[in-house]
Amino acid sequence: MRVETLAGIIGAEFYTGVPDSQLKALCDYLIHTYGVDPKHHVIAANEGNCAALAAGYHLATGKAPVVYMQNSGEGNIINPVASLLHEKVYAIPVIFIVGWRGEPGIHDEPQHIYQGEVTIQLLEDMGIQPFIISKDTTEGEARKAMGEFSLLLEQGRDVAFVIRKGALTFDQKVEYKNNYGMVREEIIQHIVKISGEDPVISTTGKASRELFEIRAANGQSHTYDFLTVGSMGHASSIALGVALQKLDTKVWCIDGDGAALMHMGSMAVIGASAPENLVHVVINNEAHETVGGMPTVAGRIDLTAVAQACGYPNVACVDTLERLDKELEAAKERRGLSFIEVKCSIGARSNLGRPTTIPVENKQNFMRYLGKLK
Repeated sequence: MRVETLAGIIGAEFYTGVPDSQLKALCDYLIHTYGVDPKHHVIAANEGNCAALAAGYHLATGKAPVVYMQNSGEGNIINPVASLLHEKVYAIPVIFIVGWRGEPGIHDEPQHIYQGEVTIQLLEDMGIQPFIISKDTTEGEARKAMGEFSLLLEQGRDVAFVIRKGALTFDQKVEYKNNYGMVREEIIQHIVKISGEDPVISTTGKASRELFEIRAANGQSHTYDFLTVGSMGHASSIALGVALQKLDTKVWCIDGDGAALMHMGSMAVIGASAPENLVHVVINNEAHETVGGMPTVAGRIDLTAVAQACGYPNVACVDTLERLDKELEAAKERRGLSFIEVKCSIGARSNLGRPTTIPVENKQNFMRYLGKLK
């Protein structure tokens, strides 16, 4: 189904969401149609943020907004759906558009398998009525579903279009780019060189995939790394948990701007805990690149100022490899919590692979390695 057709059927005037590769056609359509126009389209920090923003829109207009997200974001909306939107509370109608990663019977990455199994059940448990859109869903079927949804929305109920792989199309090409010169894979190569055999916790998406391939190309062990292939936004908290228990070991976190924004409160906890052995590196390409390239708000805020305000005593922002090496080496040598923001271009190798070990193996190998450290 063409995404313009679905948008016309829904008839909403306001969209907010977190980008998803399964919803790339929708994301490209929204950028092509609205750009990032707060009046009509807001790319939010996390899915719970979207639900609350949608509630505010409804309070101000009386209209039903759209929240789009990957199904992994269902966990982030449980609280606002159950305690804000639900008909037993404020009865605020929202139309969710959910990308169905890990759908049973469709091959996907390990972090999506269980989430895919419970996607429909979770929606129903939250009182959200789902309708599944496939490649062969007709316009008539979608209109009929929206007609039934309209009755529920009038009652303050929430509904969801669940999008199967390849179900939506958009013909217009949308290009995402910035003006930075450094490439993320090269940045991670420099982190790997200077961190040596220190443990590294990397964020979800292409950063972890690149880290895995860099270790393989270097002939190095993968035991040094914990690849946070799911759970977006939580790599820095995992790194904090490790650092607080291994105080004599330098611990590195390779984070992304979208992930750092998603659960930014973790930076306040890290700053307050102030582990002297943690280095938090945020590679900032101002984009949700792994799922298509839509922009984040990280290009409009000062992440180093945020880190400093959260209590990080050592902060830096770099945009060249020379400055990067200088800050990485200083962080390696000092006793003190460090934060390094690295400005980065958008893009990755077209032949970038995925980790060949399963998550449980990664965990076991990483734990064995940590067991040897102080």
